[in-house]
Amino acid sequence: MPSPDIFQHVRIIMGMVIGLSVTRLLNGLVRIIQHPGQTPLYPVHIGWVLTLLLMLVHFWWWEFWLIALPSWTFQTYLFLIVYTIVLFFLSAFLFPDTISDYAGYEDFFLARRRWFFAFFALTVLFDLVDTLIKGPAHYAMFSAEYWFRVPVYLILCGIAIATPSRRFHIAFVTVGLLYEIIWILRHFETLS
Repeated sequence: MPSPDIFQHVRIIMGMVIGLSVTRLLNGLVRIIQHPGQTPLYPVHIGWVLTLLLMLVHFWWWEFWLIALPSWTFQTYLFLIVYTIVLFFLSAFLFPDTISDYAGYEDFFLARRRWFFAFFALTVLFDLVDTLIKGPAHYAMFSAEYWFRVPVYLILCGIAIATPSRRFHIAFVTVGLLYEIIWILRHFETLS
């Protein structure tokens, strides 16, 4: 079977899981808008929701490069499905079914930050493997910045797991979101 046909099959399954992730985040945001006084908001939480929405949209865009894979294996397919599942878990960590055990999103986020940032670190590692799967021509377009970016994100996730410092979390999500926007605009504006 030609690689593009396999890619279309894999893309449909990945799309279902990514669609569930986006739906979870959008439903959470709509719930906040519909019931603004129900649960106290936390800007860091909202920042990570926006960051993850951007990551999900970006993921869907950059995975188009998989169409150029010369051959597919079950391991590649399984890797991609697990990657999308990790992204779904991040969405679920930001908007669980209920946060009634917590005083608000700040209390919830800080209490559950270890899970969130452990999975966020996993996405960084999955992105690294995903980049390598796409081949030398793909990862060569990122220069040394990519190889600096990966360990920095892993270190920041480790700090985020360890510290409940509100200043650190505000700085991390602010710089992280701005950097992601700039990274996408510099590297992924077009697929060529």
